[in-house]
Amino acid sequence: MTSTTASHAADLVAALLFILSLAGLSQHRTSRAGVVYGIAGMALALVATVVLVAQDITAGAVALIVLAMVLGGGAGLWRARRVEMTQMPELIAVLHSFVGLAAVLVGWNSYLEVEAHGSAQTVVAGGLLGIHHAEVFIGIFIGGVTFTGSIVAFLKLSARIASRPLTLPGKNALNLGALAVFAGLTAWFTVSPGLGLMLAVTVLALALGWHLVASIGGGDMPVVVSMLNSYSGWAAAAAGFLLDNNLLIVTGALVGSSGAYLSYIMCRAMNRSFVSVIAGGFGIEAPSGGDEEQGEHREIRAEETAGLLAQARSVIITPGYGMAVAQAQHPVAELTRRLRERGVDVRFGVHPVAGRLPGHMNVLLAEAKVPYDVVLEMDEINDDFAATSVVLVIGANDTVNPGALDDPSSPIAGMPVLRVWEAEHVIVFKRSMASGYAGVQNPLFFRENSSMLFGDAKQSVDAILQALTGRAQDAPVHTTRQPTTAG
Repeated sequence: MTSTTASHAADLVAALLFILSLAGLSQHRTSRAGVVYGIAGMALALVATVVLVAQDITAGAVALIVLAMVLGGGAGLWRARRVEMTQMPELIAVLHSFVGLAAVLVGWNSYLEVEAHGSAQTVVAGGLLGIHHAEVFIGIFIGGVTFTGSIVAFLKLSARIASRPLTLPGKNALNLGALAVFAGLTAWFTVSPGLGLMLAVTVLALALGWHLVASIGGGDMPVVVSMLNSYSGWAAAAAGFLLDNNLLIVTGALVGSSGAYLSYIMCRAMNRSFVSVIAGGFGIEAPSGGDEEQGEHREIRAEETAGLLAQARSVIITPGYGMAVAQAQHPVAELTRRLRERGVDVRFGVHPVAGRLPGHMNVLLAEAKVPYDVVLEMDEINDDFAATSVVLVIGANDTVNPGALDDPSSPIAGMPVLRVWEAEHVIVFKRSMASGYAGVQNPLFFRENSSMLFGDAKQSVDAILQALTGRAQDAPVHTTRQPTTAG
């Protein structure tokens, strides 16, 4: 067996491992195996690539490749060990930007090597020069859009820029115009390639990627992250065509198609148009005064909350990004265990876009050893709130906002939400009365059956646990309902 044949066989095995990885990651119980399959596939792919290219380059070049792998792998391990779960969404956005930038660089390199340096004759002999031109141009465009779009997503998710959507006059026309210009430039470049056209498509792609994501509001950022994941996959596939790397094509297609499908599922969950996501045209600016209170809210203390929980027949916990920020998943898991030992039916209701990333809350709860069978999706639990004694809303905001159903002018209008307000008692864990990530106030806070438990979520849950431990008997406890000002 030659080294080339062995390398192709390794690529095939790596591709199968990537497919097994995706299959494993689709379920909680098999997710660890899915991660292992993915790591094994990537390690095999890297080794096979080095073995293949080593035949045609010098030992010094091979050493540089190995050095780059060691530096990249070391940086990845360092960052993975230090990153908080709350920072995972923005980290993923940054990783997407690397893929996009790599696709742009591969496209430029292919142009300079094949087109500008007179090496095109080998491609011309096969009659594929025009196809190669199109590959270069499309690869650069997809990569450029992914690069700047991911950078803007990172800045929004990390609160370095405002999460509200950018609303330039005629923004949809700008997006469509950019696509039309790209189509025209592609046809031109296919016939007559030139450095000026390469510069033009690079600038166009970078500008379009920035505008697409900047035009999307914070409440819809989870869909954007998923869609950028898809873009990065297609950018990788485009780079695979340019590098004549079948594994990169297969891997990119897997990431691109799975990311697009996940985005479609999330759009259905949020009642958004899938086409609008791709076009970056569904951001709606939150109305001014989004933090203004819409009534009189009521406060509750941890001891009083413990009394309600001790008397409850059933409890549903709806986690959000605030739980992740406070790192409250472990006390919440302990609270779940204590209540279940008392015979209370405790379950979790997880919105499809809770947090900043699909599956974010599920990972946090699994990390805290919360049983999988009590963690339910929105569609599985929404009809049960009306028969629930107490709902604990821990750090969630937009995903439990009744304005999504009642207010057609709301930026989140039409988005399916967890109907927590149908329960007998609703306790909302928040630091203050500030609006959520979408920039709109939540009418839930002012409902008669809702009470606010202000403070750090982790400290609040710890205080409830202490109160439950110290209660000699479960005496009736009533919510204090007194006018207060915003915390």
